[in-house]
Amino acid sequence: MNIIAKKLAILCCAAVLVEMFVASAALAEPPDLSGVWLPDTRDQKRQETANMPPWKPNVLTQVKRMIDEEKAGRPFLVLNYCLPHGMPSWMLITHNPFEVLMTPGRITMLGEVDGNRMRRIYTDGRPHPEDPDLTLHGHSIGRWEGETLVVDTTAIMPQAYIAISEAVGIPNNGDMHILERLHLAQPNVLHDDLE
Repeated sequence: MNIIAKKLAILCCAAVLVEMFVASAALAEPPDLSGVWLPDTRDQKRQETANMPPWKPNVLTQVKRMIDEEKAGRPFLVLNYCLPHGMPSWMLITHNPFEVLMTPGRITMLGEVDGNRMRRIYTDGRPHPEDPDLTLHGHSIGRWEGETLVVDTTAIMPQAYIAISEAVGIPNNGDMHILERLHLAQPNVLHDDLE
């Protein structure tokens, strides 16, 4: 084989390798969650009726009392008392759309109607700070597992209520830790599993 043929063969192999690398990088791209997401408001009691977390006994007593009060027509309206609608309530119970902005190293969620909702999910590999400032939405770090965004959130203010329904919520104990898995269940349906 002459020198020109060898060089041509090497260039062809290099071109194939570059094309394979570009194709595999494109496959590794996370899904684009950017855009305005509208909540499914058909069943605002879904959290209360079908997705109740495993409460500790003392909290379960409080939850049952608040649900009974709501059924009796005396709901404790979290928002009527100007109590914050932070995490995890924002992702559980809401009538309002929110916008997702994806940028390198960070995903930002913005509340479209009720003003003070802004959540940052850092995707640049950083850990949680050792002594974080407590906020309504906490400190969130995320990583991609295939097409699922796994979000770990800590440092949530105790004043952020855990919404069970539109009218029922209980305060957290100040050391809440939330793990979420967000993925596209369908092209235009964002699903969030919380632990």
